[in-house]
Amino acid sequence: MKADSRGREIEWKVGSLPYVECDVGLMKQVFQNLLSNALKFTRPRARAVIEIGQQGENGNQVIYVRDNGVGFSMKYVDKLFGVFQRLHRTEDFEGTGVGLATVQRIIQKHGGRIWADGELDKGASFYFTLGSSDKSVNDTHATGLGEGT
Repeated sequence: MKADSRGREIEWKVGSLPYVECDVGLMKQVFQNLLSNALKFTRPRARAVIEIGQQGENGNQVIYVRDNGVGFSMKYVDKLFGVFQRLHRTEDFEGTGVGLATVQRIIQKHGGRIWADGELDKGASFYFTLGSSDKSVNDTHATGLGEGT
């Protein structure tokens, strides 16, 4: 993602993430897709803010990736995870429309679920759960999410 970050002012906020048993390669793909989208859709911002972390919800640990990018209208939220579904014009933002569908399949394969929240011109947040988790890893291992286990 260095090429997409080069020459941009980006504030990365990376919190602790839960320890989970997972397919490390697939989980890297999840973060690659979500962070690539955050980078892409914050491009129009003079200063991008991309945050990765976790929060508790109904006794579950929820992982999130949020940004201050162009966002989306919630009336189209049901289209986000469909294959070849795009909410923005190809002329404005490149992509095939399979990234979020792939993320959803990986999350479901891990016994979790994914959902999103957004507002036009105010950014987007993607949330997901994965099987059970009860430990946390420190910030230096946050991008690996269970790597080496």
